Amino acid sequence: MAINVDTQDLVNYPGTTKRVTLDQEQVVPTGYEGDEQFMLSFSTTAYSDNDNRTSIQDLYVTGYKAGWCRSSGFTGSSGKFDLSASANTLRVKLDATVSGSDGSGYYPITLDYNLDSTPVAGEVVAADIETKIRALVSSLATADAGLDMAYRNASVEYLGGKFWIISGTVSDYFSGSNRSSVKVMAGASNDASVVLGFDLSTDSESLASVAVKEALVSANYTVGNATLYISTGTSVAVGDCMMITDGTNTDYFPVLGVATDTDITVPVSGTNGFDGISNNYTANEAKVQVLKEQDPSATPTMYYDSIDKITRFGLKSIINQIDYSS
Repeated sequence: MAINVDTQDLVNYPGTTKRVTLDQEQVVPTGYEGDEQFMLSFSTTAYSDNDNRTSIQDLYVTGYKAGWCRSSGFTGSSGKFDLSASANTLRVKLDATVSGSDGSGYYPITLDYNLDSTPVAGEVVAADIETKIRALVSSLATADAGLDMAYRNASVEYLGGKFWIISGTVSDYFSGSNRSSVKVMAGASNDASVVLGFDLSTDSESLASVAVKEALVSANYTVGNATLYISTGTSVAVGDCMMITDGTNTDYFPVLGVATDTDITVPVSGTNGFDGISNNYTANEAKVQVLKEQDPSATPTMYYDSIDKITRFGLKSIINQIDYSS
């Protein structure tokens, strides 16, 4: 059953009502090998430009992955942040924008700050970041014009001491050319990334792009042996950290040398003062893993993790395109 939602712009055009319709569709899209897909659809008869009678494209939601970037949460004091004339800019890149203001895909935003030099509350900073990102729609380069909804519909929240910037699109992918993603980097001048904690940020694209590699131990290992032999495929490098386990015993150790992809040097007490591997392991009964940010089976946190949240996203996506002036 379709659900009709009446919407208004209460600030600028109170009393002008526009209707958005939410429904569930059963469609066989191209690229799905004839397999039907169930999806949410969002539509409206309202226009994005009333004078030119520009219609708004229906939105079909098949994937729930919304790209995000999260600040470290290590900055600020009592939920407030010291923005100033010398610390008030960031650069942001949403989805696969390739041009940006300088050819890197990133666009600069300049944040408001208190003229009396008092810190700004996190919720206020988040609202300002959201406003400034959405305003970038009018200045997107021609090469990035097709990705305008990522900016127009972007959300920013301050939760648990951390800023979350969420792309205005959803996708089946966190990485790749059709991704939904958010990247934040330091401002070219008057940088605020350190003040806001984006110098140590975490983002969905980086997590999704991590490939954690594993291999079997290819020869018996005895404690005190400086060489560990493994099967190919890890591309391990000097300085990496690895785990070795046979399901019963587990050791973690740094890689001191790599003769080949299958021949690595590990710490031993006679040379390095400690044994990096303190248990014996049997060939083909133990494995090693190059340690990265996450487990191979892990996926980045889903920002939209319920039907309610994804429905609100779809409604917001249509509402942010409607012209309420008449």
